[in-house]
Amino acid sequence: MTEQNKKTLLVVDDDQDIRQLLCDALSQKGYQVLEAEDGRQMWLHLESKAVDLVLMDLYLREEDGLNLARDIRERFAMPIMMLTGKGDETDRILGLELAADDYMMKPFNLRELTARIHALLRRACQAAPVLAHTINQEHDCLSFGPWVLDLTARLLQDQDGQLVTLTLGEFSLLEVLAQHPDRIFSREQLIEQSRGLETEVFDRTVDVLILRLRRKIETNPKTPNFIKTQRGLGYFFQGPVRMN
Repeated sequence: MTEQNKKTLLVVDDDQDIRQLLCDALSQKGYQVLEAEDGRQMWLHLESKAVDLVLMDLYLREEDGLNLARDIRERFAMPIMMLTGKGDETDRILGLELAADDYMMKPFNLRELTARIHALLRRACQAAPVLAHTINQEHDCLSFGPWVLDLTARLLQDQDGQLVTLTLGEFSLLEVLAQHPDRIFSREQLIEQSRGLETEVFDRTVDVLILRLRRKIETNPKTPNFIKTQRGLGYFFQGPVRMN
């Protein structure tokens, strides 16, 4: 990995030993690694450097990692991986719903951690600026509710022309679901048909992307109108969907 192509990771953890371990291990994998022990140091890095991924402890001594991750997500589009030392499933799910792209339990396996970081970086893409956009009439588009999904330009916008930021994985998943309204897809089928998902994705990837899509397109993500869960089977998109 050449110097100019190095990805920059930011490790946020109040445990100096953990930070040192992660910095050493990730540097050996060719990443440029920044470190922060609290939110103040974290923001100093984020506001002065181009960070490609944030690796954050869920439980910081003086601050709530979930709140920090949510604040990051409001301003930046880079992937966030949470680290947690507690086994409470509710906390981990909350982290994913609020902001995170993946999580790992402490103590973690360094090989698995670096593999997941690599997968997140590969899926990440530059977010489109949230600006008014005019749909090209020659583009293939899908319309549902107040939304227009431009399949040609790979953009999502509302009825006022405001673009919604979607990652490559989020767009690809929404594209598959919206193109087949009312058809139930298993997680495996969604992975196979989505151009934005890697074949080696982890089991939680689809669930995390569904959570993130619901937060972006649903009026109430907890009672979605579009992306529905079929318990025990998978997900389906509730129509109608119009082809423009």
